[in-house]
Amino acid sequence: MTLTRMNPPLSPGLYIVATPIGNLSDLSPRAADTLARCDVIAVEDTRVTAKLLHHIGARRPMLPYHDHNADRVRPELLARMRSEAVALVSDAGTPLVSDPGYKLVRDARAAGIAVTTVPGPSAAIAALTLAGLPTDRFLFLGFLPAKAAARTAAIVEAGAIRATLILYESGPRLAATLAALAEGLGARDAAVTREISKKFEETVTGSLAELAARYADAPPKGEIVVVVAPPGAAEPATAAEIETALREAMTRLSASRAAAEVAASLGLPRRLVYEKALALK
Repeated sequence: MTLTRMNPPLSPGLYIVATPIGNLSDLSPRAADTLARCDVIAVEDTRVTAKLLHHIGARRPMLPYHDHNADRVRPELLARMRSEAVALVSDAGTPLVSDPGYKLVRDARAAGIAVTTVPGPSAAIAALTLAGLPTDRFLFLGFLPAKAAARTAAIVEAGAIRATLILYESGPRLAATLAALAEGLGARDAAVTREISKKFEETVTGSLAELAARYADAPPKGEIVVVVAPPGAAEPATAAEIETALREAMTRLSASRAAAEVAASLGLPRRLVYEKALALK
């Protein structure tokens, strides 16, 4: 694919451009055209984006924009957006997913600058499609904290949510993270996906404990996404549990309102719980 700037320049503003997560052929024609026609590209690593520009046969000025210089560079980028087209890319995938780009979008909107997205690849969504786990509701966690106590707290918080969990991880930390997930979440199914869209793409499925054991002595290489199944259906409340909850609620509320509260908390039909409340009353 070779592009030139024969077309008119883009309108001033910020263009959020998704780039390939592996296979360069996944770059959309619209993304390639935007990168070829913009005035400057804000990049994580100039070397990575230079390879992408070479792939499409384009040469554009690049300005590093990452965690370490974002606060310093952001004002310059905002100033340039008033008269130039500024493209924002990450090294791979969709910008703003697990990187600091949202502050640039926030400030651009506050300044009345036009913001356009050029959607495309996302490792989190690609891994979800490969995992064979429920996709109707999911939560992206990014990278879990490195410190054990903070990681445990994050797992406990996420574990209570009835959704498939998606997180990024590095090879050296993978086994420890899987072990922590197994300890905090129990026997849930999961998938470890790496090198998505590349030659050695791989998806391994199993329980969290099985996956932790698999990678304990063999940390994998490449970009890794972990997908974890949501919690299973809760055990139905027993008659004794319903009665205990109702007696406590009825010390504070009328029978009708107590029944509504208990029915909601235990996931039971309200009429059934109200009948039990009347019997207790």
